[in-house]
Amino acid sequence: MDLTNVKKIALVGATTNKEKFGNIILRDLTKKGFEIVPVTPRYEEIEGIKTVNSVKELSKDIDLIVFVVPPSVGIEVTKEAVSEGFKNLWYQPGAYSQEIDEYLKSVGIEAVHDICIMVETNRR
Repeated sequence: MDLTNVKKIALVGATTNKEKFGNIILRDLTKKGFEIVPVTPRYEEIEGIKTVNSVKELSKDIDLIVFVVPPSVGIEVTKEAVSEGFKNLWYQPGAYSQEIDEYLKSVGIEAVHDICIMVETNRR
């Protein structure tokens, strides 16, 4: 996926726990100049950024949705994201599964998976 024009990223699985990737990724991408929208029902804000409870609350100007949740959670959020019209989906290592793969193929969406967004954004 070409990240050249990506500016606004939704992060599914964002957390306040600084030791978890849901926070590490948020801080990393923010430092790199991306606008991050944390998606989690657990917190009202993370690192000073207001959260949304679900992908249904995301504005349509989101360029990319990054998943850092277990596949069992990711499949349901994936279905919501697709039903909301989002097509640019990125699954961090450990967030993708055969079930998600089969669903995305059934709706004609190719997603990035098993590649770290932090590594890839260092290359742009």
